[in-house]
Amino acid sequence: MAQNQNTPQRSKTPPPVFLEPQTYRRRRLMDGARLLPALGVLLWMVPLLWPTDSSGVDQLVSMSSAMKYIFVVWLGLILVAGGIWLKARGTLVDETGDPDDPSARQPGSD
Repeated sequence: MAQNQNTPQRSKTPPPVFLEPQTYRRRRLMDGARLLPALGVLLWMVPLLWPTDSSGVDQLVSMSSAMKYIFVVWLGLILVAGGIWLKARGTLVDETGDPDDPSARQPGSD
């Protein structure tokens, strides 16, 4: 059977299956940023599982320890969000070129 000359020939190499490493990393960073609030809510609910007076357990957790835990979790979430922001900012600078090049800067980035 003769092949019609009007049909386009298919290339023998399939398109790449994987994303570029920079795009993949940026997407994973954004996924981490989206999961951060859910992680924070779960960590803030941990004190609800601690024993209370009505449970009959001898070793109770003091209110001051619970407050310290809440603030440590809060501070940790801030630091993790800041780290994600810095890392994502770095990948965006890598894609646009030299960060010291004034022509590569976006308006309002100063």
